[in-house]
Amino acid sequence: MATAYERYNLHTTPEKFFIEACDEGADAVLVIDRVSNEMTLTGRADIPPSAVTRPICGIMGTIRLVAGMYLIVITRKRNVGSLLGHSVWKAVDFDVISYKKTVLHLSEIQVSKMVQTFCTQKYALFFPESTVWQKYKLCSLLKISNVVTVSVTVQGPTCVPSSTHLGHWEEVDPASCYRADVIVSTGIDSEGHAANFVETEQIVLYEGAKASFVQTRGSMPFYWSQRPNLKYKPKPVISKTMNHMDGFQRHFDSQLLIYGKQTVLNLVNQKGSEKPLEEEFVLRSLFHSECSHMRWDRLQILVDAVAETQDEYGYFMVNSDGKILTQQKGVFRSNCMDCLDRTNVIQSLLARRSLQSQLQRIGVLNVGQRIEEQVEFEKVYKNAWADNANACAVQYAGTGALKTDFTRTGKRTQWGLLMDGWNSMIRYYKNNFSDGFRQDAIDLFLGNFAVDESDGPTPLRVKKDWKFLTLPIVMLVAFSMCIVSLLLAGDTWTETLAYVMFWGSASAITATIILFNGQDFVDAPKLVHKEKMD
Repeated sequence: MATAYERYNLHTTPEKFFIEACDEGADAVLVIDRVSNEMTLTGRADIPPSAVTRPICGIMGTIRLVAGMYLIVITRKRNVGSLLGHSVWKAVDFDVISYKKTVLHLSEIQVSKMVQTFCTQKYALFFPESTVWQKYKLCSLLKISNVVTVSVTVQGPTCVPSSTHLGHWEEVDPASCYRADVIVSTGIDSEGHAANFVETEQIVLYEGAKASFVQTRGSMPFYWSQRPNLKYKPKPVISKTMNHMDGFQRHFDSQLLIYGKQTVLNLVNQKGSEKPLEEEFVLRSLFHSECSHMRWDRLQILVDAVAETQDEYGYFMVNSDGKILTQQKGVFRSNCMDCLDRTNVIQSLLARRSLQSQLQRIGVLNVGQRIEEQVEFEKVYKNAWADNANACAVQYAGTGALKTDFTRTGKRTQWGLLMDGWNSMIRYYKNNFSDGFRQDAIDLFLGNFAVDESDGPTPLRVKKDWKFLTLPIVMLVAFSMCIVSLLLAGDTWTETLAYVMFWGSASAITATIILFNGQDFVDAPKLVHKEKMD
């Protein structure tokens, strides 16, 4: 493995970029030719004295657009934990530096804005494990687009009265770079890659021993979509032209190859707008049928139903001597509509059951002791999984997760319902009015959109027709006049009623027209995806 560094200097000349590793004993310098884009390695002695120097934390990558070639550098980072002796850093600030540019297509301001949009989705990057990313796709070396790490070190008599140090326990969530989507994308693509796919690994370190338990989540693996159209819950649309079984097979062929045996937990509602999807998936939903009317305590029924399978799959464990004691033979793949809220709840319960066995096997818990009885650790555990839910939800939905009151406390609360309502409103706004640009930013920098020099002006500049501005203004004016008519009553109640009915009807009719043409008003993605990633 190549040497990993943590500190860099960027030296810039009109012809080249020099990225210098600044760690003690380092002499490596990456040279990028600003004309040919060729990359070579050299030493510090080759850095010209005339170069303009600035400190950086790393390189996100390079991207080629018709507007020119750009270097994306990380200018500030923050430590968010450690994993197996390596620091985990979160990239905080970024800068976009042009190699050279033309006056066509995306402007420098547009590119800078898209970089900030892409890079501020709570992404944490492994430094020093990936020092410089040299390929077009920013996730090409790690094969992930996001790593969310929830790290907890527990000390003191938290679990066992005689224990002075429990150890280190973490959750790591690498999200697939193949479908690094926001909530506007669902289902699978032609290669069988599912949207919103996340692998969650719970890791325990104790006196040299290591244990982990892996689960996955992802959108239902067939061809369907749920595009924003101003409605609170847009009706899911199942493709009538695509071969669903072929896509389903492609998806699970890859899952079986990577993870082994699969048990799919279908958390999709059996009624309402989700029913057609549940029926298409042809798997019995255990979540809503057992947990309706806020009876979330009945989730244990689902955990008990798959207990035997979980015991069969097991988990991975290595003792302090490095000997592999057990290996995980399969995973649970959970999915609901967006694979965020319900999914995280059930994953936390399955992970706790695995953790219970692991802690007993490495001697932290005695036989008969249960995690639920260790009050302090139970609180830490629940909060960590709730934080994990929030981190995943922020990436995909733009808000914290729903139902985290249950994850943190073990029960649904009225305050939790209010917070869910607030987050749902924010999600509604972002889904309809900002996620399109966010999706374009992700697709652009992961290489899902191919820039062609023969194209015309940037596809991001889409001229809106008259409805986009006229109808909202008419509705706002009509609604305002309706309120004014109520506040400033006329000479008679019939006159007041007439004004209110007129302006109210105008407002309602305009709102109906807007909803009918909802897809014309939402911020939909504008960039056309490549059929396949490079």
